Amino acid sequence: MGQKINPIGFRIGSFKPWKSRWFADDQKYKDFLFEDIKIREAFFKKLKLAGINSVEIERLTKSMVITITVSRPGVVIGRGGTGIEDLKKFIISILSDIRKKKIKDLKIDLKVNEIKNPELSAYLVAVRIAADLERRMPQRRVISKTMERVMASGPKGIKIVLSGRIGGAEISRVEKYHTGSVSTQTLRENIDYAQVPALLKKGYVGVKVWISKVKEEE
Repeated sequence: MGQKINPIGFRIGSFKPWKSRWFADDQKYKDFLFEDIKIREAFFKKLKLAGINSVEIERLTKSMVITITVSRPGVVIGRGGTGIEDLKKFIISILSDIRKKKIKDLKIDLKVNEIKNPELSAYLVAVRIAADLERRMPQRRVISKTMERVMASGPKGIKIVLSGRIGGAEISRVEKYHTGSVSTQTLRENIDYAQVPALLKKGYVGVKVWISKVKEEE
């Protein structure tokens, strides 16, 4: 079971919290869900240099709380907090375009959290691997250096899977790399998971990363 389902979705509700926290009726549910998807897509593009890892959205009656987790919070906050105000205007513009009307009475509270150790973020590790593969670096060297760097940060284990026309091969294949302990079938294990596509000359190569953290890590 642990290999057939998203490890984060598998643990939501019992070990991990929801990334979107709000209630809505049948008419507003699809609208709120679409807005959350668009906000996340826009943030991951705009804050790529800040090392963005996740976006959590909470909705109240006339307010919205958005928590951004990044590895470089100074890039997001800016001088004197100007970056926060710019992001609030950016969110309002996204919602205005979606709803096709000017939004005036919505209060937005933007929080920025710092990742204590970027090497324990599966998404950031997967993005780095994809960037190295796109620069045509040998995949085995990239994976071995990545696993050494991640294991030096103290997790229980890491698993990396590459799939596609690896190295420009004519036939697609799957390569699996593993070190340490990654118990995907144990619900109480704190496992971070991410998948990122790498666009190479011969086509896309999928990068999947599992990192099993110790209980004290967030």
